[in-house]
Amino acid sequence: MATQLSQNALLAWYAETKRDLPWRHTSDGWKILLSEILLQQTQVSRGIGYWLKLVERFPTPISMAEADVDEVLLLWQGAGYYSRARRLHALARQVCLPLSEGGHDGVLPTTSVQLLQLPGVGPYTAAAVASIAYGESVACVDGNIRRVMARQMKLANPAVKEVEHWAEKNLFKPDAGDWNQAVMELGATICTPKRPKCDDCPIAQSCSGQHDATAYPEPKKIKRKRLDLMCELRYDSSGLPLLVQRGEDGILAGLWGPNMAEKIDVQSLKFIGEVKHVLSHRDIFVQVWLGTCQQGRDPTTVALSSLDRKILALADVQ
Repeated sequence: MATQLSQNALLAWYAETKRDLPWRHTSDGWKILLSEILLQQTQVSRGIGYWLKLVERFPTPISMAEADVDEVLLLWQGAGYYSRARRLHALARQVCLPLSEGGHDGVLPTTSVQLLQLPGVGPYTAAAVASIAYGESVACVDGNIRRVMARQMKLANPAVKEVEHWAEKNLFKPDAGDWNQAVMELGATICTPKRPKCDDCPIAQSCSGQHDATAYPEPKKIKRKRLDLMCELRYDSSGLPLLVQRGEDGILAGLWGPNMAEKIDVQSLKFIGEVKHVLSHRDIFVQVWLGTCQQGRDPTTVALSSLDRKILALADVQ
């Protein structure tokens, strides 16, 4: 029978082996918030560069609130899931509203309850920032923590409430910030989805599922959808593409790019190929048609998605 999870063993392991990440060298809640929002759907190795750029340009909520959302999107370019950048900008503006208007006078709130009221902040992000930056004794629950819990308890499909109860029960309250980071670090580097390093795990002694670790939790089945689009890629006489800013809705909301739609008029245009773009739940196939325009725009001055950059690259090889 498995023994009780050793908090001391996990915290000692974390203190000795934790990755040297730049946001771990600050106690600034805003900068920690930036890292948490970035890492929601961006790998750590790629997120470091984006975090450094964002912190340099927007060291405070006020500096971001005073900027146009297009500038935030431009710095975010390539990180994907651009709705995060738009919500982050909205968050900064809300924080900078006066207290009388429901804001925080430019100062990021310090409790998980207050943070949870901000745009784009869910229970995980609120708990992470509140515990890491401000020392609140609140447990985090993310995918890494769920996986550690599922293996410790030998549960194939633990419910959200079960994971939350486990996280709260095992929380090291005197230093919730380090504890939350330690469990997440374990899930990210040792208790990984496909090749867990159980021999190196500091809490293997209490793990009921270590002998068949990859069975816990059961992998989620993702239903992929196919989206077929057409794109008219037009260039002016100087070689600049015609770019339009997209509306507030959709996966590319607010970004710039050539006109794309499910159906376009291709008369007078030349077909130059098809681009495939893979998202987490969707495969996008874009037929690209080439034409001319009166005046284009320098693509380095606006935020483009990875899909749009692929489309522009297709024209470069023609």
